[in-house]
Amino acid sequence: MSTDQAVQYESESGVTESVDVAIIGAGPSGSIAASLLHAQGKKVLVLEKQHFPRFSIGESLLPCCMQVIDEANMLEAVNQAGFQFKNGAAFRYQDKYTTFDFTDKFSQGPGTTFQVERANFDKLLADEAVKQGVQIRYGHRVDSIDLSAEPSLEVSNDKGQKQTVKAKFVLDASGFGRVLPRLLDLEKPSTLPTRSAVFNHIRDKITDPNFDRNKILISVHPDNQDIWYWLIPFSDGRCSVGVVGEPEQLTSLSGYGNNGFSTEIGNSDLDSILKTMINQEPGLQKLLANAELINESALLKGYSANVKTLATDKFALLGNAGEFLDPVFSSGVTIAMRSASIAAHTLLKQLDGEQVDWQQDYAQPLMKGVDTFRTYVEAWYDCSFQEAIFFDRPDPKIKQMISSILAGYAWDENNPFVSESKRRLNMVVELCRS
Repeated sequence: MSTDQAVQYESESGVTESVDVAIIGAGPSGSIAASLLHAQGKKVLVLEKQHFPRFSIGESLLPCCMQVIDEANMLEAVNQAGFQFKNGAAFRYQDKYTTFDFTDKFSQGPGTTFQVERANFDKLLADEAVKQGVQIRYGHRVDSIDLSAEPSLEVSNDKGQKQTVKAKFVLDASGFGRVLPRLLDLEKPSTLPTRSAVFNHIRDKITDPNFDRNKILISVHPDNQDIWYWLIPFSDGRCSVGVVGEPEQLTSLSGYGNNGFSTEIGNSDLDSILKTMINQEPGLQKLLANAELINESALLKGYSANVKTLATDKFALLGNAGEFLDPVFSSGVTIAMRSASIAAHTLLKQLDGEQVDWQQDYAQPLMKGVDTFRTYVEAWYDCSFQEAIFFDRPDPKIKQMISSILAGYAWDENNPFVSESKRRLNMVVELCRS
């Protein structure tokens, strides 16, 4: 069966269907979870509201992702896809510039990965899952869920046809769609301040021979250190570029007053905000002097999210559907993939009749890495981690340990900067200051 044929599964209106696992969303966490479960003989149905390829933000992968991609038997396809090679991260603030080489790290595992246009990357993973035999239905939206007995989903497709899907378990891989948190009233305010990102794809036309396309570039606003920029090169001469800050900072600095992002601000205004903010960072202004915007600029606001619970014996939230921190260290896809792997292995035990404690077996192991990332996100915005990053005499062994976390190995408790993330980072910051 070809890929094009395989994805065209259609539901019959009014028919009730039973599966082992229903997965909401065919993004990276949904496709990988589906692959892992299907490989163990479970009947899986993926319900995806949109049609692929579709745009998504979060283009810079971390090397830790490659382990999960390999686990799902998708590594060869990803390696052969022609994505931009990535071996580290570069940081710039005023006249300071430093890099982290992800191959020079403390933790075991891959040290390189890719920077990807997510529309193509997500479709590649979904297509690979289909090739393995996973059933994906595009254009299918989950309207409601009943958990009074075994989970029962009310689903409608693009044609308006409705169907009931009964499952032994539901995985929510809907990302920023956050389907189950909305339907089950699981939303909880994030502890992180509200921030916004304005972003676009550009034809970068970068001519600087010193620019390293193999690394994501994180630039810090010269006058406001809690405002930062990403520049993610693709393999075809384009880049993803974005600026992140609190809404009133971005609008006031770009000349749009102090009212935050209102419904009156349109795409042309977002283009102006993005261009103005880029021109306020001299390094980026010079680097992107000839760049051209490809699309209309977009806005992601209030993106940090949290939930009351990550899982029960009837459902689990994967990736951004559960908790999203911040895009600064590209942790989103890594957390999504890691959550898919942990949840799939936990769920296989439950489906095979073993006793499972979803808090102990899924939520706690997942949150260990999330909380490690949280330490560094919070320290980035209070500028203490920036002090460590831009310190001009770093200890090589400490830098290797921090490099491991930036490479995604936030679950490696052999790394002191994971097992005692806050204490160790505070210690390094104090050493830098002294």
